Amino acid sequence: MGCLGFSITQSIDVVVVVLVFLFLSGSEAKNEEGHEHFNRLVTVTQPNTTTTKGCDLSEGNWVYDPSYPLYDTLKCPFVEKEFDCVQNGRPDKLYLKLRWQPSACRLPRFDGRDFLWRFRGKSIMFVGDSLSLNQWQSLTCMLHAANPLVQYKLVRVGDLSVFSFPAYNVKVMFSRNAFLVDIVGTSVGRVLELNSVRGATLWKNVDVLIFNTWHWWLHTGRKQPWDFIQDGQILLKDMDRLVAYEKALNTWANWIDTNVDPTKTRVFFQGISPDHNNATEWGDMSGRSCAGQAKALDGLSYRAGPHPAELVVEKVVRSISKPVSLLNVTALSQLRKDGHPSFYGHGGHRDMDCSHWCLAGVPDTWNLILYAALIQT
Repeated sequence: MGCLGFSITQSIDVVVVVLVFLFLSGSEAKNEEGHEHFNRLVTVTQPNTTTTKGCDLSEGNWVYDPSYPLYDTLKCPFVEKEFDCVQNGRPDKLYLKLRWQPSACRLPRFDGRDFLWRFRGKSIMFVGDSLSLNQWQSLTCMLHAANPLVQYKLVRVGDLSVFSFPAYNVKVMFSRNAFLVDIVGTSVGRVLELNSVRGATLWKNVDVLIFNTWHWWLHTGRKQPWDFIQDGQILLKDMDRLVAYEKALNTWANWIDTNVDPTKTRVFFQGISPDHNNATEWGDMSGRSCAGQAKALDGLSYRAGPHPAELVVEKVVRSISKPVSLLNVTALSQLRKDGHPSFYGHGGHRDMDCSHWCLAGVPDTWNLILYAALIQT
């Protein structure tokens, strides 16, 4: 498996998802080693209310929560083996017990029965690479854990996976599409077409769309799935990948503006999921990667700074006239150098995965933020 974001207003800037109802958090918790782990409070705009309109969910800290994880992968029979770090032999468990604590509010507890009731007769689709797969798998496990006696169906046909609850007529789907734009076979080879989204036919008539793309844009050599890049009328052997990424996202954005009816479909962009392949990015000059990392970073910032691809995503989302929400998960995920499968992914083989995430784990928080955005209306 390779390495593999609606809004209630008519126009938006980059949307950092805000909760309408939240509960104020406590100020401390203990981790498994008994040390005090304090939440860091920053700009609390409404400290004495439970409706914190000014709460930025991307600002906060990871705290120990004995009630975590939100599900047991042993009871989630369809979880990808590559993400099931416990079953693949990972011995440390603190990474399972960490809950994201926004500085000015508290994320609501996930209610899977409420989720299914709200979306009865609806469809939800994750579109993207295996980080979308990571989030989709997380949500399906969260829903199954909350409704263990409700019959489900899981069907995979080609690059489309459909997880459904017939009793609620709810479909939660994953469409594997690593670039969002098309790759086509031609007489000269495989061409990545930056201006084409023929695959978007699948996206029509879906009630909630959550998009993602980034990790495959950096692949070279044997992992690169294209031979040429088509930019308008120009065929190139290669180009600056970040520039190509922005051009592709603009194509996606144009499709959203042209095809989405915001009274029927809500659109999200997942945000950029960071990897932890380079320990110097979080200030560890002696480490090499996520290997052996058992603790989250404590702090409000990441030494390497904002992710360059996230800056591109924010720029493109700002340009879209239709309501699109950005799930701002990058900064909070940067703090989780401990959350990757490392040696305990890819079916348990001893190779290194610092890109995907263990389940249960960080993608559960992405889904809590998604849930908070969905229930606010």
